[in-house]
Amino acid sequence: MDLRLTGRHALVCGASQGLGRATAFELAELGASVTLLSRSADALVALAAELPATQPGQTHSHVAVDMLDTAVLAQAIGEVVKNHAVHVLVNNSGGPPPGPVWSAEPEAFLTAYRQHVIAAQVITHACLPGMREARYGRIVNIISTSVKEPIPNLGVSNTTRAAMAGWAKTLAAEVAPDGITVNNILPGYTRTPRLEALVKASVDAGRTREEVERGLLASVPAARFGEPAEIAAMIAFLASPAAGYVNGTSISVDGGRTRGLN
Repeated sequence: MDLRLTGRHALVCGASQGLGRATAFELAELGASVTLLSRSADALVALAAELPATQPGQTHSHVAVDMLDTAVLAQAIGEVVKNHAVHVLVNNSGGPPPGPVWSAEPEAFLTAYRQHVIAAQVITHACLPGMREARYGRIVNIISTSVKEPIPNLGVSNTTRAAMAGWAKTLAAEVAPDGITVNNILPGYTRTPRLEALVKASVDAGRTREEVERGLLASVPAARFGEPAEIAAMIAFLASPAAGYVNGTSISVDGGRTRGLN
């Protein structure tokens, strides 16, 4: 099985922590040069120094930018691809705050849409020419199992994630003839700062941490939370040459929590 990414350049968004950080390590282990993107410059500098570089010419870099600032984001990604074409793009950004959909302010939807769908469109648009020229492109979007089963009390997130899935499915058909694939990873309950924030919100509402975690795990057949490296391993596979015929899919990595067949 050909998993090597030697000579490829990967751009990992939301790389300073959680799933983005774990994914950066996996892609670097496979030989890719990795550009890290998030708002936290200090965290990115430290992470770039930690990533393995075992192949000739393999280097790692970073770009600190807020994905909500569309104009600055477009300029920053333009500089990245001008210097080195991107072959693997991992679209990833923090989720919107929890809350029911009925009470969400319109601005919350606009902010989430700009941070996820618009940011992904801006970054992808800049990366596609290099992928087309190389006849190799892997776009992997980290979204949520809410694409298949909406999650209670995540109204804005459920809405935005579904929009991302529709965007990705459309794009997958458009770019497939160019040797480019587009797939979605749907993580379940994984030990990340996002999960910690959701647990803390329930604890602050009066429940104990044990009650909250027990309630979450009751829906997971594996009876445990996932680890970031487990999600990153699937992303790395989709980024590899071995996954060249996997396109337009949404793959749950959730310990069996999603019960639907599709």
